[in-house]
Amino acid sequence: MRLDFTDMNILYQLNDDDCFFPPADRANDEGLLAFGGDLSPQRLIVAYANGIFPWYNEDEPFLWWSLDPRLIIRPGEMKVSKSLKHILKAGKFDVRIDANFREVMLHCAETPRKGQDGTWIQDEMVDAYCELHKLGIAHSFESYQDGKLVGGLYGIGIGKVFFGESMFHTVTDASKIAFYHLHQFLQANNFKLIDCQQETEHLKSLGAHTIPRKEFLEELKVLTAEPTKTGNWGTGKTEEMYLNIQQPEKLQFRAYNMDEDIALSDD
Repeated sequence: MRLDFTDMNILYQLNDDDCFFPPADRANDEGLLAFGGDLSPQRLIVAYANGIFPWYNEDEPFLWWSLDPRLIIRPGEMKVSKSLKHILKAGKFDVRIDANFREVMLHCAETPRKGQDGTWIQDEMVDAYCELHKLGIAHSFESYQDGKLVGGLYGIGIGKVFFGESMFHTVTDASKIAFYHLHQFLQANNFKLIDCQQETEHLKSLGAHTIPRKEFLEELKVLTAEPTKTGNWGTGKTEEMYLNIQQPEKLQFRAYNMDEDIALSDD
């Protein structure tokens, strides 16, 4: 018999013998859903396609989240300020796509952030997302000045959704320029949604806004079923592929009541 976990602070333990997840809407009030598993390409693809992403600190197990509400921006909605238009017209930055993915990740990991000590982008995450990049599923947009990488972002493209992960800049507006070119690329290639995950003033200033997780998940179900543009988006050597991301309807996981620190059955 399945227990009623309503109003419980539940954390699920992922199975090691498959790459599936509990439904994202079972995440607790903070958005934490599960722990364990690995960062294999298959698991990461299934996670993102189902509205889930990894986020953990050093010396913690892999933690998997699904936030409610969810910050998004739709291609065509980006707010371009007068100052940004001026920078674009001046051509201060050279923007490249998928030219230096690992360096973008490393810069994102090393860039200090207000209110944060250290980084959630651990070494194993860099390796995992670089593997996705080799498979043509993770991508980077990079801003250069005088040949030096000074800003950029990276994320994952599945179907008609781009899941943004992190961005950095060492020169003012370099990350905004990278985001602008991402937005233009996605609009030109008929993408329908950019997942920005967590609410930040920086992203809101660019036009991002929140929607309920339920609405986000319903859109994902449709949009991630579309063919995925794999390959190097910078060189144009790409192909359309359908990814196998369907989760089985009945899933069993070990569950823990975090308030009482006890294991529960979820059969």
